Amino acid sequence: MPSFLQIESISKSYGQKVLFENIGFNINEGDKIALIAPNGTGKSTLLRILAGEDKSDSGGKILFLKDISIAFLDQDFKFDPGFTIERQILSGAENVLASGSGLARDEFSQRMKEIATGFSLGSLSRRMGELSGGEVKRVALTQMLAGNADFLIMDEPTNHLDIEAVEFLESYLSRRRCTLLMVTHDRYFLDRVCNTVMELDRGSVYIYRGNYLNYLEKRDERIANYNAETDKVRNLLRRELEWIHATPCARSGKAKYRIDAFHALADRASQVYTERQVNMEGVGEVSRLGTKIIDCHHLGLSMGGKVLLNDFDYKFQRYEKVGIVGRNGIGKTSFLKLLTGETEPSAGVIERGESLRIGYYRQEGISFREDDTVLDTVNDTRLLGRFLFPHDMLNTRISKLSGGEKRRLYLLTILMRNPNLLILDEPTNDLDIVTLNILEEYLLEFKGTLVIVSHDRHFMDRLVDHLLVFCGDGLVKDFVGNFSEYRSFIKDYESNRKNAATTAKPVNAAVKPRTANTRRRLSWKEQKELETIDARLSELEAEKKRLQAEMSSGSLSYEKLQEAAEKIQAIIEETDSLEMRWLELSELA
Repeated sequence: MPSFLQIESISKSYGQKVLFENIGFNINEGDKIALIAPNGTGKSTLLRILAGEDKSDSGGKILFLKDISIAFLDQDFKFDPGFTIERQILSGAENVLASGSGLARDEFSQRMKEIATGFSLGSLSRRMGELSGGEVKRVALTQMLAGNADFLIMDEPTNHLDIEAVEFLESYLSRRRCTLLMVTHDRYFLDRVCNTVMELDRGSVYIYRGNYLNYLEKRDERIANYNAETDKVRNLLRRELEWIHATPCARSGKAKYRIDAFHALADRASQVYTERQVNMEGVGEVSRLGTKIIDCHHLGLSMGGKVLLNDFDYKFQRYEKVGIVGRNGIGKTSFLKLLTGETEPSAGVIERGESLRIGYYRQEGISFREDDTVLDTVNDTRLLGRFLFPHDMLNTRISKLSGGEKRRLYLLTILMRNPNLLILDEPTNDLDIVTLNILEEYLLEFKGTLVIVSHDRHFMDRLVDHLLVFCGDGLVKDFVGNFSEYRSFIKDYESNRKNAATTAKPVNAAVKPRTANTRRRLSWKEQKELETIDARLSELEAEKKRLQAEMSSGSLSYEKLQEAAEKIQAIIEETDSLEMRWLELSELA
């Protein structure tokens, strides 16, 4: 395999903080690499240097294979809110089309339509200023992938994406023969896309061929070997120290080299590898939790003419861990604000327990005062130290922190209030994998009630007991099981529907059952509705395949492509609605 990229002796510092110094590595054609490191140690900075958006302090060499095309996905996607989606993508692709990459404008446009359809972006004539954060991220990804670059550099590509978009991206990158370097905290995504893990640790780079589990095992071996070598050096140091004390006259002349070697040994012997990790012990002791948490009675919520919640009844229980899932824009965050009292329901009543103390971690975070220091924000040096803000960082301005460091500080401000109901809205965004693992362990032992909105499948699988599935049109279903079990149920259902000529029984008992004495059977009318849904879903699937084939043929005009893309989006929306109705009826079948 040819070497796509050779790095030699690049360095980066900010003031007294050294991110990395004189590092070097190679990336070969076909490598799909996940870059892992704690927040604030230079992951994003390294990607920006490779993409030409920043520079190495020490010069060094960054050598790409001649004539390869490169695309960079930054976490902060710049766009014009007045542009349509299509104009935004085309405006960002001008350099690609003018670079001599061999990609013609009509070919780019065709790929753009196909990828936008895969991401369920809908009409490309919508204005960028009207889009949600997840939709903006899908536009950025569509622009990048449509360029068909040889080498992709991606910084947190799954942030703000819903699960359908993550799975599409996962499938696309797994199938495509490209070279990839990315930062990601999504461990499932990492395992299914990447064949190599690159670790940036204490200013050095380590390469591990294989998946995330292999990385963890080999990293432990590396650290154990390093510390074993340190023990050997310490034994040698003791013998040298005895020699120094025993032969004072030997400190001159020919023995000087041993004196110099002694000082080198002393320096090496002090270098025991100890990991700096977030320590959550004693952080956020849970306040006493009463028997009543939050009781929802016939809740309704509508915004902008859209029904987000309709006749919702639920009583949150002590110590339960519930996940909330659904497409972007379907009302999950609005529901959380309803629970906290920030938003009032359009109908129904919410009752909250008297002892309830809510900790609400918002997706958008909080607005820190950028001129404040870390210590201004949290005036507790003990807690700051446990969250990896040591003494030399206490006077660091908020504006100088990385995105992940800000998130970590924000999390500390939530937990130190001792909540007994913890509501987390996309908590995994911008947190590094090590911190996520520690946060998961803390939440597993959390002695309160936990409500999580997240598209991180690994995070949800480890933590939640059941899911509230937001299906659209105000319908919310309760699914007993974790996120992977839910996705497996949906896929089994789709397979079952394809193979069954008539009604199909549920293929997974994880759907919350009715008790025997309250369960009723389908009415004749509902039985006919279920049969009609099956037939209609088959028609929609056939129509979607036909439209996708036409779009891939290269024979459609721009207007016809646009029309086909809009029809596919309408099919996806109708299919989602019908599938959820099928799920509701199938519980009675």
